[in-house]
Amino acid sequence: MVTLVFSVTATGILSDLWSKEWKTLQLSLQVTAPFLHVAAVSLMAVLSWPTALHFFRMSKRVRQVVVLALYLSVLFSLYLVPLGMYSPCIKDAGTLGPAPTLIGHRGAPMLAPENTLMSFEKAVEAGGEGLETDVTISYDGIPFLMHDSTLRRTTNVAEVFPNRTHLDASMFTWAELQQLNAGSWFLSRDPFGTASLLSESDRSQAQNQSVPSLAQFLEVAAASGKLVLFDLRRPPYGHPYRTSYINTTLQVIQSHINSSQVLWLPSEDRELVYGLDPELQQTSGEKASIQELADDHIRRLNLHYSTMSQQQICKYQSVNISTNLYVISQPWLYTLAWCAGAQSVTTNSVHILSSINKPLFLMTPEEYTLMWILTDFVSAFLIFAVFTFHWWRERGLPFVSGSRQTHENGPYSKFRTELSDVWSISSVNVRPDLRSTPSSPSSPHLPTITEE
Repeated sequence: MVTLVFSVTATGILSDLWSKEWKTLQLSLQVTAPFLHVAAVSLMAVLSWPTALHFFRMSKRVRQVVVLALYLSVLFSLYLVPLGMYSPCIKDAGTLGPAPTLIGHRGAPMLAPENTLMSFEKAVEAGGEGLETDVTISYDGIPFLMHDSTLRRTTNVAEVFPNRTHLDASMFTWAELQQLNAGSWFLSRDPFGTASLLSESDRSQAQNQSVPSLAQFLEVAAASGKLVLFDLRRPPYGHPYRTSYINTTLQVIQSHINSSQVLWLPSEDRELVYGLDPELQQTSGEKASIQELADDHIRRLNLHYSTMSQQQICKYQSVNISTNLYVISQPWLYTLAWCAGAQSVTTNSVHILSSINKPLFLMTPEEYTLMWILTDFVSAFLIFAVFTFHWWRERGLPFVSGSRQTHENGPYSKFRTELSDVWSISSVNVRPDLRSTPSSPSSPHLPTITEE
């Protein structure tokens, strides 16, 4: 009962804390299910040996029936699993679309401090087709890059302004922001365990990064011809630009980059923004009906990878609405997004995913059907052979005509043999006086010694 209560409690806690991870686990099954099926059937074939051994040695028929029924029910369930299996990476030849383009999540945060010019330059060098960031407005109206609401995690604000560490980042002036170091934290905390892999020059460069403005960021993107995707934080109450932050941001965009390169994600005043600059690629962070997306002039969706659905991606693509999935940094997850038809992904590992030339798990339906049938057939043959072997051995039948019988009377012959050995040994350990006493007349097999 204690074990049961503990297990239920632990499962409930993990389900709450890892709600997104459970979805990730489900997605992983989509790409690994064909191979997990082979592994599970192989495991059942291995378990057939102890199962058959205990089955034939059980004395009660009820237990035999229960063990065999349980084993066969699991086995046949595994045999039929492929009938209900779905994997977007099982595709007809020639139906796989192009690889999703890569958008650097805050640049290349594995290679440089996030949301710094160095990070975006590294993402461009690694082959990223787009750059993603987060924008807020300083107290004096300068849009700058910062993901968190405060400056504590990614700057040394605690050293420069120790009494303002909990203040909203937008409550600092641009001159104050320029006094902060935005790179030293990366080397000391090493968020991805990659800081030690940097060269000396890269470490020195990372150590001296500052908070970049939106204008500086756009210049990097414009010079390399990259797409730009960013979220825009509205300043808090009391901020001078709380009501005009969108117009301020649009002015910077129009003066530093071609609007067609910008994926406009903020949903506030979207109709107004479209009227001011129709060249912006309107992007939505939420799924909706095709009609609703058309009314909002949406050209791209920016969705969390846990909502990945091949059917929905294809549906949106049919009306020229692209799908970007975030944040995908593992090759297997990138493979799944590729097979599902996503047009782009936001990633922390541009340098890793850019080297993948084809999906890691990809096969045609014919190849999978052949693998499924061969796996089931071979395992069924092996399991039948194992059960036949144990049945033959436990009945004590010779394996080859004229060969010596291996078992005398079933499963307990070994026990009887060992017991007879014990009696043989104990019969030797008799009292010494009995060994020196002449045999009695009643012992006809021992000769009587007489003295002449």
